[in-house]
Amino acid sequence: MVVRGLLPCRELATLNHIARAQLAAREQPLELEADLQYPGSPPSRAAEGGETVRRLLDAYGRHPKFAESATAPRLRDWMEAYFGEPVRMSCAHHNCLMTKHPRFGSMTGWHRDIRYWSFEREDLVSVWLALGEECNHNGALWFVPGSHREAFAADRFDAAKFFRADRTDNAEILRPALSPHLAPGDAVFFHCSTLHSAGQNLSDEVKLSLVYTYHAESNGATPGTRSASIPEVALRG
Repeated sequence: MVVRGLLPCRELATLNHIARAQLAAREQPLELEADLQYPGSPPSRAAEGGETVRRLLDAYGRHPKFAESATAPRLRDWMEAYFGEPVRMSCAHHNCLMTKHPRFGSMTGWHRDIRYWSFEREDLVSVWLALGEECNHNGALWFVPGSHREAFAADRFDAAKFFRADRTDNAEILRPALSPHLAPGDAVFFHCSTLHSAGQNLSDEVKLSLVYTYHAESNGATPGTRSASIPEVALRG
């Protein structure tokens, strides 16, 4: 679901200023494209573009304004309306400033975010906040509407749990995929089981997005897993 203008103009400008300053300073913690080895990424840190940033991690902890954007009443109200109870934000998943650079920003294959997450119920929602324009030309997200309600056998995915686009039955599932155009300040909400992907940035500008993930208070992370490795944030209190 796309929500237009979720970020007010003044807040959008502030978040952009902070994001660009932290990216320019390469403030830790961060993740590099070369470390992921996705299609289109530099083959190593020593190669051309090998130091290209993929994302700045721990958005909530790296600046108070990012923390405010993640816990704003407007987001809390949307999430409580969906879950029907108090909501928590996961700090172990997403919680980052996503960057996509020209030339060295990689493609992301079709996948479900829940593939590496561990919760009592596979029912979480991510919110993608566009700090600039997002379109197919600069590597925007693609989604398969309704795919979060589908059950797929394990062999429909490869060893890295990406949905296998080479299978005819999978290709039929991907046929209705769409890529919503996002203006600066727009947001897209999507379920953790929604199939989605992203292309490369063919523009001349870095694309920036803030991404946070939420779940119902009653849907706890599985103890001893990565999902439970970092304290969560309650959106009330």
